[in-house]
Amino acid sequence: MKKLLIYVMMGGAALLSFNSCKQEKAALDAANLAQSDSLQKIIDQKDNEINDMLGTLNEIQEGFNEINQAENRVNIVKDGEGANKSQQIRENVKFISNAMKRNRELIGKLQKQLRESSIHGEQFKTTIENLVKQLNEKDEQLQQLRSELDAKDIHITELDETINNLNTNVSSLTAESNAKSQTISSQDKQLNTAWYVFGTKKELKSQRIVEDGKVLQSNFNKSYFTKIDIRVDKVVNLYSKSAKILTTHPSSSYTLTRDGNKQYTLRITNPDLFWSTSKYLVVLVK
Repeated sequence: MKKLLIYVMMGGAALLSFNSCKQEKAALDAANLAQSDSLQKIIDQKDNEINDMLGTLNEIQEGFNEINQAENRVNIVKDGEGANKSQQIRENVKFISNAMKRNRELIGKLQKQLRESSIHGEQFKTTIENLVKQLNEKDEQLQQLRSELDAKDIHITELDETINNLNTNVSSLTAESNAKSQTISSQDKQLNTAWYVFGTKKELKSQRIVEDGKVLQSNFNKSYFTKIDIRVDKVVNLYSKSAKILTTHPSSSYTLTRDGNKQYTLRITNPDLFWSTSKYLVVLVK
């Protein structure tokens, strides 16, 4: 009877241990799934924003193509003969005027899309600068066209209006582009900035980075951290044979390896994923 009771107790303990492991695994699976869903939402949002901006860019480029075609038609007509030469030039200039106006509106739309999006970087800043540059080039071409037409005693009122409007709007776009470039540069720097610290338990406690077993409470000493650019700084030498990451970062985004002296080195293999959960890294060493 005593042996039977022991067997029953051992079986119950094993069952409790099994259930506990199942619960821990279920909780871990749920956390991983939630993290995966969150990352997928971020990816989907960026894809949608990129598609919208690419659509606007395609419209702008098509507008420039149509303007080039209209300019070619004007060049052909102005050097030719015909009673309706002025009328043909007038119609094409009006078309150019409308196309330029449309492109200015689309560039403004693109700037707004970029301003409100979660995507930042030098590439988009350069794209907007190039579009404004193309508008400036069109302004110079229209100025040259007016000089050529004046030389032929062909005066087109619509051309004067187009050039005047273009000068005003190009100046506005240039100013807005410069302001946007500064904003993007500042935002880009902020988005790619992170902080890390490693230290002993005593050191981390003294800076209130670890308190009562909790990490990064509201009153921790931020000046104790090292500031880095996550695009550049991907390796942290920990100079210790014992290292434990206290902040939360996806395990697939980094490696902890030992060097020849058996001291740990942290290598961040996927910076975007690694810093997606926290821009602060805390490592406990001995």
